[in-house]
Amino acid sequence: MDQLKPMTVDSVRELLEEAGAQVAARSGRTEHYSAPREFSFEVKAVFENGMGLHIVARQFTYRDPWEEQGRVNDLVDVSLLRDGKYCELPKGHDWFQGQDEECGIDNEGLRQIIACVKNLNPKIYALQKLTGDL
Repeated sequence: MDQLKPMTVDSVRELLEEAGAQVAARSGRTEHYSAPREFSFEVKAVFENGMGLHIVARQFTYRDPWEEQGRVNDLVDVSLLRDGKYCELPKGHDWFQGQDEECGIDNEGLRQIIACVKNLNPKIYALQKLTGDL
C-alpha cells in the first residue's frame, strides 16, 4: 500500500514560501492529548495577486499500532481566501468549484492548489461577474 507523503507545519510553510506567498503558521496540538486545540497545525498564506489560502491539518494519522510513534498528517483541509473572505474559484478550475473549502487534500493536491491560486489573475472574477458566470 502506498503511503501518502506526510506534511508538517514547516513543509507546508516551505511550499508556500517557495511559491512567493507571505506565510503565517502555528502548531496547535502538541504531543499530548490534553492539548486544547483541535488541529495539528494551521497555515495562512497570501500571494502577490491578493488571493490567499488557509490550510488546517486537523488530526494525526497513525501508521503503527503504538500511538507514540508514527503520528503524521497525511491530509489537510484547504480554504480559499480573497480579500480576507472565503470564496470560490471562478469556473474552469479543478478546485473550489461551488465551495470555498477542499477537504482531505494530500501533498500533491496541495501543490496543485498552490500553483492554481498563485497564477490566478483576480480580474477573472470581474470578467465572470460581467458575463454572468459567477
